[in-house]
Amino acid sequence: MVGIGFGPSNLALAIAVREHNERTPDAPVRAVFLERQAAFGWHRGMLIDDATMQVSFLKDLVTMRDPASDFSFLCYLRDRDRLAEFINHKTMFPLRTEFHDYFEWAAARVSDQVRYGAEVVAVRPVEVDGETEFFDVLYRDPEAPDEAVTSVRARNIVIATGLRPKLPEDAVTTDRVWHNIELMHRVGALAKSDPHRVLVVGSGQSGAETVAELHTALPRAQVCAVFSRYGYAPADDSPFANRIFDPRAVDHFHGASEDVKRLLLDYHRNTNYSVVDMDLIEDLYRREYREKVTGRKRLDIRNASRVTYARETDEAVYVTIQFLPTGETETLECDAVVYATGFLPADVFGLLGRAASVCEQDADGRPVVDRDYRLRTVPGVRAGIYVQGSEHSHGLTATLLSTTAVRVGEILDSVVNGSPEPAPAAVETSSAAPAVQGITA
Repeated sequence: MVGIGFGPSNLALAIAVREHNERTPDAPVRAVFLERQAAFGWHRGMLIDDATMQVSFLKDLVTMRDPASDFSFLCYLRDRDRLAEFINHKTMFPLRTEFHDYFEWAAARVSDQVRYGAEVVAVRPVEVDGETEFFDVLYRDPEAPDEAVTSVRARNIVIATGLRPKLPEDAVTTDRVWHNIELMHRVGALAKSDPHRVLVVGSGQSGAETVAELHTALPRAQVCAVFSRYGYAPADDSPFANRIFDPRAVDHFHGASEDVKRLLLDYHRNTNYSVVDMDLIEDLYRREYREKVTGRKRLDIRNASRVTYARETDEAVYVTIQFLPTGETETLECDAVVYATGFLPADVFGLLGRAASVCEQDADGRPVVDRDYRLRTVPGVRAGIYVQGSEHSHGLTATLLSTTAVRVGEILDSVVNGSPEPAPAAVETSSAAPAVQGITA
């Protein structure tokens, strides 16, 4: 099995493989994970110091699959000698930076399965006697001369490349215009430049967190928040609504008609999309009200508004904002514009390239994903392609941590029980081989 990407989802899968092999040493799953980053990292640019997780620590990499696993967050706390202190903290929601450290702790324990700095550039089906038996995954090998292209052959591949930053169609990223995924990488230099005004576009959790962080980090700057809602909307994290994130809800969603799937996604978007934790909403409101009392307005909330035009010069970014109820516009001179406009799903077919030709598509051109997260393929394909992150087929949890531990257990069960015969040992070739010459990203 070859995993493409090594974020939390494939990290959880690597742990499941490790634990499976320890239980069944006579029938191990041979696995390698290819990650283009030089080391493990999960949205490092969004690791605001005081930001907390929005899911319970019990929805870690393993607990929902195996509460006895020693890869749990509680075992991490024991190892870090903070278990008693965390219990005294009386919270289910750790700091995001702490959960990232937990991920790094777990990743270090399965590092023998991972090749960092390995950027996948192509996936090729391999036919044997007229049937697709394997896939060759081609990647730039950081340990080879000139990062030559290397190929690893797999019976199954598991794609978990995460989400891509979403920007407006006319937005171009520059030193002054960027997505909030880069926030913590940029805020230091931004503070040193002593900006006059910074504008943040977006009404969700990331947008509100970005506004709060910049308002704190830039004590002399005006922070302008622009969104089309009349106010930040609170996330629905009530117990009944949270059932949409239960593992059994995946069964219900996957088996439902397309109309019902759309209804469920629409009904429960306010559990995850364009919504903000209530305590952060109240914090921002307190800041705004305090500034009205003191007469020094730095937090400028532009609700019911949208950006209609942005033009960057050598000196600044000029942003035109329209107030929707009246249509009035105003142009602001900004030192930086941050788009907290969400993320897009990974382009699975784009990544697969030639191998996409063996995959079935639905009426909207999306991959058809079976319940075990395996892409449905044309007849004659015995090798498997699995994907982590298919919301259209598996619901809201597909891109979230909520069911990650259960999901990877289901994928591993499918790999183990679905392979008709043992997979061959991994076969690797360098870019000197004719089959992989000339490969480009």
